[in-house]
Amino acid sequence: MSRVDLAQIMNPKSVAVIGASRDPDKVGHVILQNYINAGYDGELYPVNKSGEDILGLKTYKNVDQIKKSVDLAVIAIPAPFVPGVLEECGKAGVRSVVVVSGGFAEVGNTELEEKIGQIAMKYKMPMIGPNCLGVMDPRSRVDTLFLPTYKLSRPSIGGVSFMAQSGAVGSTILDLISGEGFGLSKFISYGNATYVDEADILEYLMNDKDTKVIVMYLEGVKRGKAFLDVARKTAGKKPVVVLKAGKTAEGQAAAHSHTAALAGDFETYLALFRQFGFIIADDLSDLLYYAKVLVSEPPPKGNHVAVITNGGGAGVLVTDALASSPNLKMGVFSATAQKALRKAMPSIVSIRNPLDLAGDADYQRYGTAIEALRNDPGIDMFVVVALFQTPGADSKLAAELVRFKDNMDKPMIVVSVGAQYTEMHKVLMESAGLPVYDSPAAAVKALSALLSYNVYKNRKR
Repeated sequence: MSRVDLAQIMNPKSVAVIGASRDPDKVGHVILQNYINAGYDGELYPVNKSGEDILGLKTYKNVDQIKKSVDLAVIAIPAPFVPGVLEECGKAGVRSVVVVSGGFAEVGNTELEEKIGQIAMKYKMPMIGPNCLGVMDPRSRVDTLFLPTYKLSRPSIGGVSFMAQSGAVGSTILDLISGEGFGLSKFISYGNATYVDEADILEYLMNDKDTKVIVMYLEGVKRGKAFLDVARKTAGKKPVVVLKAGKTAEGQAAAHSHTAALAGDFETYLALFRQFGFIIADDLSDLLYYAKVLVSEPPPKGNHVAVITNGGGAGVLVTDALASSPNLKMGVFSATAQKALRKAMPSIVSIRNPLDLAGDADYQRYGTAIEALRNDPGIDMFVVVALFQTPGADSKLAAELVRFKDNMDKPMIVVSVGAQYTEMHKVLMESAGLPVYDSPAAAVKALSALLSYNVYKNRKR
């Protein structure tokens, strides 16, 4: 059995917002407004000492005045008042809490943090936080984030779940995910991890049927052995992408002052992550690059890549990136594929990998090339460069690539670099589940991660 049950937090039937306010600049007002904006269809109870109705909802002076059961209480009040409110929640039978308030161990107030942890544990109320953004689930329409929607776009429903100690990093990634095509399953910002920690969250996401890929921003670990036990089990079930902060002594000190995390030895973490098959990200961009290929593409059967492009220079850049990759290779076209390509292509096209279709290539030329290579036993993956600045590249090309994506049993990703016209087609392709990257290096790193995880998973069987 899990140490804590996070179901009440992620899919509550009733929510009390303690610290709800009529002032739109207050955290409690923003959280309440976000629940309303998200279309949350459970019971919503604002709690404020004034008792005045807020946003058209009946408001309660104390949580014990709510005579119905409360699955989740979101606490957004100054830190010194949190212990008393937690006691009220425990006595009222509140099932779980999220404490977004800061001012605890991250600023040296360890005694106050220990006190709220003891209260939550006494009443067996799973508590996320303090000093966090809390949780978001687009399916259940739960949104404890105190960032308004006009500042932070909310992602669509998808299969990637993101857990982060840092609320700032978490909100940045959420904002970026909303512009990608793969969508979000769960978001959990857990701050100081006083009660619910990274081991609990990882176990929950491991067992969550809607989560296909787990992405983590990690500063430290509270319960080392428990975390390692869960990590060992998780990687065999679903991909995990991790960005570990605290690479330097200075970074470790900053992590402790940020979320009171014990960052630990960076190299030891990385060695363990590699042992468990985790995919290690070097920066925030990697989290997105890896997540979208892992959630969308089938497992590759080998490591040989075909490069198709309408720009020779771009093809060279992909080739360089592949040559530098630790596990990918340029594929060699079979005699059958070469014959089909030579018959279909104009004389200016050299039948070799990378396959440069020339600057006047249209959707039909791309389609012909992919069709000739899709069943080639020497090709396991595709990198398709689509430069929409050229005369023949338009919406028909984007639609053609999507068509192949829907009928392809080999990974295929796109490199497309440009401004407004390119971005429009990138959105079109990614909304259909076709991963698009803004540089050859990023695309190759993503494919390399996909292959690495597949090799690990096959080795585990």
